[in-house]
Parts: sequence; structure tokens; C-alpha cells
Amino acid sequence: MIRIPDFANATPIQIIFCVLAVITLFTAFMTIYSRKPMHSAIYLLICFTSITGHYLLLNSQFLAMVNLIVYIGAIMILIVFTIMLMNLNKENEVYKPRITRLGAIVTFCLMCLVLIAMFINSKPIVGEYTTTGEDYQSIKVLGKVLLNEYMVPFEFASVLLLVAMIGAVLLSKKEKTTK
Repeated sequence: MIRIPDFANATPIQIIFCVLAVITLFTAFMTIYSRKPMHSAIYLLICFTSITGHYLLLNSQFLAMVNLIVYIGAIMILIVFTIMLMNLNKENEVYKPRITRLGAIVTFCLMCLVLIAMFINSKPIVGEYTTTGEDYQSIKVLGKVLLNEYMVPFEFASVLLLVAMIGAVLLSKKEKTTK
């Protein structure tokens, strides 16, 4: 049985969460459904921003700032540059048949209903949490862990991103035409 939440007694944080959740779901749907690539990129930017708001509600400032810097700052710039370099024209764009779009909408709505039912019927965890005493929200502790224990994977990720960026530039580079 699905319980309907009582919004009359909701706290401001619950209201902010619900607003952010609606914004996130709407913009995620519009990212996929929008016909224009630049509009999809803008919807994705708004979706990432609302996810940053969720991190702030969870009192996870570090993840919020990493999301802001990495996803909103770097990834969105790369997506916008890729869209601009590819010069997508409406005449060349391949549209999906209506049945495919209808199937995507139905799947999206079913997934939303399943997630809403799952979250409404979930029960909070009752009991004591065991803690180690280390504050992993501290940037100092995260820096030590990231640059001591995970130094090699961290550097591999940076080299991989650099190679991907160089590859994107080389692929988008137009060949010289000889006359």
C-alpha cells in the first residue's frame, strides 16, 4: 500500500528536497527528450545543479563542490564544445520513430513510479552506527587518502581524461581540402 506523504507538516528541508527532486527528474527527462542538442545540454546543466543541491541537503559539502567543479564546470564545457564543433544541423539529424519515443516515455514513467513507491514504502534504519572517528568530509583527510593511498589511480584518471580530451580535439579537427 502506498502512503501519501503529509505535506502540511513538512519541514522546510523536506519541501526543498521535493522541489529539487522534481527539478532533477524533469530536467533529466527533458535532457533525453529535447530535440535540440544545445537545449539538452542546458537541461543537463540544470539537472547537475539540482543534484548539487541534494548533496548540500545531505550535508556533504565536499561532494557538492566536486560536482560543481567537475560536472558543471568541466564536463558541461566539454559537451557544449563538442556540440558546437560537430555543428549539428536539423537537416542531418536522425529522428527516432514515434514508437521509440513513446516507449522511452512509458519506461521513464514506470521507473519513476517504481522509485517513488520504493522511497515512500522504505523504512528508516534503526540502530547504532559504528564510526571510526575519522571525518571523511574533511578536505584534509580526503586529500591525504587520495594522494597517499590512491595516488596511482588518481594519476591514471588524470592521464585518461587528458588523452580523451586530445582525442576529441583530433576527431573534431577538419581535414584540409586541396584545391
